Amino acid sequence: MGSSTYHLTRIMTTSSLTRPRLETLLAAPAAQRRRIAIVGDAMLDVYLRGDVDRISPEAPVPVVRVRDRTEALGGAANVAQNVAAVGAQLELIAAIGDDRSGERVRAMLATLGADPRGLVTIDRPTTTKTRVVARGQQVVRVDEEVDADLRGPEVDALLVAVDRAVADADALILEDYNKGVLTEPVIHRAIAAAQAKRIPVIVDPKYRNFFAYRGATIFKPNRRELEAALGAAVDLEHPEALPAVLHRLGAERLLLTLSERGMALIDPDGTIHRIPTSAREVFDVVGAGDTVTAYLAAMLAVGAAPVEAAIIANDAAGIQVGKAGAATVTPKEILAQRD
Repeated sequence: MGSSTYHLTRIMTTSSLTRPRLETLLAAPAAQRRRIAIVGDAMLDVYLRGDVDRISPEAPVPVVRVRDRTEALGGAANVAQNVAAVGAQLELIAAIGDDRSGERVRAMLATLGADPRGLVTIDRPTTTKTRVVARGQQVVRVDEEVDADLRGPEVDALLVAVDRAVADADALILEDYNKGVLTEPVIHRAIAAAQAKRIPVIVDPKYRNFFAYRGATIFKPNRRELEAALGAAVDLEHPEALPAVLHRLGAERLLLTLSERGMALIDPDGTIHRIPTSAREVFDVVGAGDTVTAYLAAMLAVGAAPVEAAIIANDAAGIQVGKAGAATVTPKEILAQRD
C-alpha cells in the first residue's frame, strides 16, 4: 500500500466543533450512563514535599525535611479517575499487590465509584513511585515494582475479569505502562471481546507490545514512542508516510500526540487531520496523555466521530497541562475554555 494513494487535508481546528455539539457530547457520558472498561497497569504515586537546608554529612546529597505527604492514583488508575471526571462509569482491570499501596489504590478507586471486581491481587508489590520534591524541584524518584509479564493463574484471573468487564462496557481502554498486565493473551482477548460487542477500543501503548494491538479503533502513541518503535524519525513537515504506519499497526486510526504541536489523526483512507494545541499555559505535562485517553473513550462511547473525540481530548489536554501533577479535567472546564 503506497503513500501515493493517500491525500493530505487542511488543518482541522477546534472551531470545527460547534458549541451546541460540544455541549451535547460532553453531557452524554453521564446522561447515558456510559461505562468504560480500562485494562492496564495501576500504580500509586507518592509525593514527599519538603525543604532543603543542608547537605548530608554522610554523602554529598541534599537532606530533605519532609513537610507534606500526598498519594495519588497513577498509570491506568489515573486514566480511571479521568474517566470518572468525564462523568462515565468505569471498571479498572489491573493487578495490585497484597500490601498497603494496593489497599490505597483500591480505596481511592472506591471513592470514584469504580467497580472493584477487576482488581486482581497478585504475589508482587503494587507498583509505587515515590517522588521527593523540594523547592518545587524533584530531587529523586524511587520506584518499587516488579515489571515482568504476569503468567499462569494471574493471567487467567485477568482474562476472566476482562471478559466480564467488556461484556458490560460501551468502550474499552488498553493502558500499557509495561508493568506486566498487558501481555499478548490479555491484549488479544480484550480486543476480540470488544470487537464481538462492536465497541471502540482505545490503545495507549508502550514499547514492549507495540505491534500487538491489531484491531484497535484508535492507537494513541506519542511521537517519541512511535519513533522508538519504528526505529526512525517522524517528519511532521512531510507526514505522507504516516498512513503506511497505520496499516502496519493494524488499527483503524492513528492519533499521534505531539506535545506543544497538538495532535495528528490519521484516518483509514489516509486523510491526516492536524489539531493544534489549545494549551494557554504549560505548567506540568504529567498525566496529559491519560486525560486524552479518557476523553477519547468517553466521547466515542456516546457516538462522537473520531475527529470530534480527538478535538475534545485535545481541549482537555490543553487544560490539564496548566495544572500541577496528574490532575483531571471536567466537561465544565472544557466548556468554560470556549467562553
